[in-house]
Amino acid sequence: MDHLSSELSKLKIDRSQRGDEPSSRRRLFAAIMAVAIAGGGILAVFALRNSTAAPEVETVRPRVESASSAAVLVATGYVVAHHKIQVGSKIAGRVAWIGVEKGDRVKQGQTVVRLEDREYRAQLDQNKAALNSAEARLNELERGSRPEEIERAKHDVERAEAQLRSEEANLKRIEGLVKEGVFPPQSLDDAKGRTDSARANLASLGRTFELIRQGPRKEQIENARAEVERERAAVNYAQTILDATEIQVPVGGTILERNVEQGEMVTTSFVGDRGAKSFVVTLADLNDLQVELDINQNDFNRIGSNQPCTMTTDAYPDRPYRCHVAEIAPEANRQKATVQVKVKVLMPDEYVRPEMNARVTFMSSDEAQKEEEVKLYIVPKRGVIERDGGNRVVVAVDGKAQTKPVTVAREVGANVYISAGLTGNESIIVSEPEKLKVGDRVESKK
Repeated sequence: MDHLSSELSKLKIDRSQRGDEPSSRRRLFAAIMAVAIAGGGILAVFALRNSTAAPEVETVRPRVESASSAAVLVATGYVVAHHKIQVGSKIAGRVAWIGVEKGDRVKQGQTVVRLEDREYRAQLDQNKAALNSAEARLNELERGSRPEEIERAKHDVERAEAQLRSEEANLKRIEGLVKEGVFPPQSLDDAKGRTDSARANLASLGRTFELIRQGPRKEQIENARAEVERERAAVNYAQTILDATEIQVPVGGTILERNVEQGEMVTTSFVGDRGAKSFVVTLADLNDLQVELDINQNDFNRIGSNQPCTMTTDAYPDRPYRCHVAEIAPEANRQKATVQVKVKVLMPDEYVRPEMNARVTFMSSDEAQKEEEVKLYIVPKRGVIERDGGNRVVVAVDGKAQTKPVTVAREVGANVYISAGLTGNESIIVSEPEKLKVGDRVESKK
C-alpha cells in the first residue's frame, strides 16, 4: 500500500509551478509570430519589387568613324553621281514598250523604250519612192538618147532635106513658067513660101537631131543629180526619225528613275507632270560618285585641290572610303557664306548610293606628317552625362543600368565624338540617363 501511495503521489500536479507555464507559452508564441511577420515583410518587399515593371529606355549603339591624327576638318554633305543623265526622246510619240526597271544595270547603246512608229515608217516609204523616181530620171539623162531615137531623128532630117530639094526644084520650074506667062505671079509666091517652110523644117529637125545625138545638157544632169541628193537626204532624215522611236542609253550605268509607262506620251520639251514627259529614264554610273559639301568660308582655308580625305555614310558608319578633293567651286555662296566642294570617292561599292548622308574628314596634305588612324565613336549628345567629376555614358547590361567613363574628343551638332571608353558594342541609354542609378533595372524599347 505504502508503495502504491508513493507512486500515486508522483502523479499529482505540482501547483506551485503551474502559474509560470502559460507565460512561457505566450513568449514562445510571440517570438514565432514576430519571426513570421518579419519573414512576411521581407517576402512582401521582394514581391513588390518583382511586381514593379522595369522602365523602358531608348538605347542606341555607337557609330564608328575612322579618323586620322592628320584630320584638319570634318564636314557633312550628300553623295551625288558625278554625271547624272536624263535620257530624253528626239521625237514625240506614244510609248509602245519599256524594258527597264529602277535599279537595272544597262549597257551603252541598249534600247530601253520604244515608241509607236507606224506614221514614221510610212513617211520613210514615201521618201524612198521619191528617191527611186529621181534616180531613174538621172539614169535616163546620164545614159543619153537611145540609138533608135538618134536613127529616127536622122531619118527625119533626111526626109526634110528631100522635101526641101523637091520644093526648090518646083520653085525653079514655076519661076520659068511665070516668066513665060503660063502661071500667074501668085504661083511663084506660093512656091517660095513652101520652099522657105521646108528649109525651116529642115533646120529645126537638124537641131533636134544634133541635140538627140549629143544627149542631155550638163545642166540638166546636174539638176537631176541634185534632185536625187535631196530625196536621199529626205530618206536619211526619215530613217533617223524612225530610228529615234527606239530610245537608247548613251552610256552604261544604273537606272535611277523610270519616268514613263506604256501608253504615255513623250515629247521633246518639258510640259509639266500632267502632260507629256520629256525624259524617259534617268541613269548614272554608280562607280563614279562624289560627295557634295558646303564648306563654311571660315574653314575654306583648310581645303586644297586634290587634298586627301576619308568618307563614311550615316547608313554604314563602319565602312570608310578613301577620297580626294576633285572640284572647288570658283564662286562662293553669299547667302550661305559657304563654298561648294566636291570630293571624289575613289573605290565606291554597292553600300554607297546617291543622295546618302555622308561625313567627310579632310586630312592634312603634308606628306611628311605621319597619319595615325584612330577610331571615334559617335553617340547622341543626350547620351553623355557628367557624373563623379567626368563624362560618362549609361549602358544597359543584362537588364541593369551601368555607367562607363568616356573621353569626349569633340561635339558636332547633336552628336558627341568619343575617343576612349567604348568598344562599339554597347547599348547606350539616351532617354534621361541622368535619372538612372547603377543597378537600376531597365528594359530596352523594341
